[in-house]
Amino acid sequence: MADAKLYIEPSEARTFVEAVLTGNGVPAANATVVAKCLVAADLRGVDTHGINRIPSYMARVRNGVLDAGASPALTQVTPVVAQVDARNGFGFLAAALGMRAACDMAREFGVGMVSVRHSNHYGMAAWIVQQAVDEDMMSLVFTNSSPALAPFGGKSKLIGVSPIACGAPGGKEKPFIMDMAPSVAARGKVYKAKRRGEKIPSDWALDAEGRPTDDPAAALGGVMLPMGGPKGSALAIMMDVFSGVLSGSAFAGGVAGPYDPSRPSDVGHFLVAIKPDLFMSLDDFRQRMDFLYQRITSSEKAAGVDRIYFPGEIEQLIQEEREKSGIPLVQAEIDALNEEAKRVGKPLLVVKGN
Repeated sequence: MADAKLYIEPSEARTFVEAVLTGNGVPAANATVVAKCLVAADLRGVDTHGINRIPSYMARVRNGVLDAGASPALTQVTPVVAQVDARNGFGFLAAALGMRAACDMAREFGVGMVSVRHSNHYGMAAWIVQQAVDEDMMSLVFTNSSPALAPFGGKSKLIGVSPIACGAPGGKEKPFIMDMAPSVAARGKVYKAKRRGEKIPSDWALDAEGRPTDDPAAALGGVMLPMGGPKGSALAIMMDVFSGVLSGSAFAGGVAGPYDPSRPSDVGHFLVAIKPDLFMSLDDFRQRMDFLYQRITSSEKAAGVDRIYFPGEIEQLIQEEREKSGIPLVQAEIDALNEEAKRVGKPLLVVKGN
């Protein structure tokens, strides 16, 4: 069956992606960062932002609109504020550098803020939140993105379906990791459905004529629908203010999408790290987070609900499973990835069990 799932070992996926990236001129150290972030998305079940992004990224590299050899540069603005110039390189590199700097500032001064300009798609935002959690930091992670959403009451694409992410470390329980789009569904899910020849729910998007559609191709030619009407629209605009306007990057519909090989994306990001033991000990903070987790997950369930999850918990459970079972792909996705390997003379992706 064309849609039968085939499984890839996480380590094999990372090795494969690193090879394709270095074959396209990405420095080895940078390729390691990008591969780790893409595989992290697949492991968390965010397949829309995983290694399947490689063909579109490489198309942008070949067209000269994404600089494979670029490394980001950081400028300190104040003791607690810095800016990263991504230099039109991979967004993963700029975001990783930015969050590392934000955490370093927060460790010394309590808070650190980094604005990133001239960047590209950084994949799943949760990996940046996880980077902060691993440093015992709370975080806010914003980005803007290419037009996909009409302002509330409009019908033309203008603002991005830009993810809003934040997080905080836990104690014995799982950390709080929120990563969500301001639309009913992330646009990456529509691309995934198109790639796999699947339909989408008719409440995700409108076609070019403003009609609900279950056809992913028609949805991509139309507009995504915001969650909560004007609320989702306002959140998407907020992402543009903090990520685009503030950083000096493209905004107000000026960002080029990751599947557009015609011009640089010029994405902006906004990253904040906060030291959680500013007002109490870290142990006290962790205990309070654990109490919140327990209260949420043990609260009375509605009819038909088997379990209440903490934000990010489902993805963490999926990761635990996929670390063992592998990353599921369909044959068409494997074929597209292997075409990229063939272009640069690198080994093909090895399917688990073959």
